Amino acid sequence: MPVVAIDVGPLHGQRTGVGTAVEYTVDALRAIGNPPELIPYVVSFRAELAAGVRRLSLPASLAHRWWSHASRPHVDGALGHPDLIHGTNYVVPPSKCPRLVSIYDCWFLQHPDGVHGDVARAANVLRRNVADGAVVHVSSQATAHQVVELLAPRRVEVIALGTVAVDPPSANQRAPIPHLAGKRFILSLGTLEQRKNVPTLIRAFADIHGHDPDIDLVIAGSEGNDAAAIVEAMAVLGNDAASKVSFTGRITESAKSWLLHHALVLAYPSLDEGFGFPILEAMHAGVPVVASTAGSIPEVAGDAAVLVDPADAGALAAAIISVLDDPDARQRMIVAGKVRADQFDWHTTATRLSALYESMIEETP
Repeated sequence: MPVVAIDVGPLHGQRTGVGTAVEYTVDALRAIGNPPELIPYVVSFRAELAAGVRRLSLPASLAHRWWSHASRPHVDGALGHPDLIHGTNYVVPPSKCPRLVSIYDCWFLQHPDGVHGDVARAANVLRRNVADGAVVHVSSQATAHQVVELLAPRRVEVIALGTVAVDPPSANQRAPIPHLAGKRFILSLGTLEQRKNVPTLIRAFADIHGHDPDIDLVIAGSEGNDAAAIVEAMAVLGNDAASKVSFTGRITESAKSWLLHHALVLAYPSLDEGFGFPILEAMHAGVPVVASTAGSIPEVAGDAAVLVDPADAGALAAAIISVLDDPDARQRMIVAGKVRADQFDWHTTATRLSALYESMIEETP
């Protein structure tokens, strides 16, 4: 089987959706029949590494500055001369061997003025990677179309990710946000960044609160780049409705489990998604989903969610109200959601990735 160097940098530091994708992908690759031999690596000067992980000993910021301008030096020797390198986080280092780079969404390429400097540098490296012939892996057809339009790669392969199961909380687990115990609430999951469209959800909540003053809105996620717009949306919400909105900040896995298994609806009005783990997490947990029609969401949600225009706060509110008010519709969505979530499995992801590795190696002169 091929020897594949694979970037596990997203497993170090604060865990994100990319980190979740990498963790499950690596575990699944190791579990398939005739697995590739994996050489995990990180681009980091200081990260504390697990046994068996190789280090490209330079700061990521410096590496990205260099790699955005030059396709050297090659890293083959430092990585044990693999047959292929898989950059799992938008960037793959220079090499003489075949290179695969995973792109999860293209928001940062479409909105360069709103991204942090390190993300902008990674975007420059990605453009050079693609120009130098790296094959692109995406997890949805929607992202594939965006990649073709923005980067014009020589080859794009669509391989969906799997469902991340969220185990139910223990019977005696207390509410992670004490005032939510016994409350009915709508849940939003995700970093508070522009792409997640939280201000539109807050505006929709004004209508929801007017219809059902006893329901809460829980917005769970780390602080991002949309703080000013969120503050503005909250300022016009009205005191009564605003008192029913909770911002949790970053949450633990146990807190996420409790929230998912107690929420009445997951609201996910994202402006773009490359995949959307929270949609499948909610479906697996038996929570109806109201989401947007943007990006990959229709591909992932299928007919198991209610989808609305992400710019239409009124439509979002009406969809959530309809789910809250119709027990029969809720039950149909719960059943359909569990079926949908089961259609995305990591074994299939790993099997198809392994086949892609082999085809890329075989095509190399």
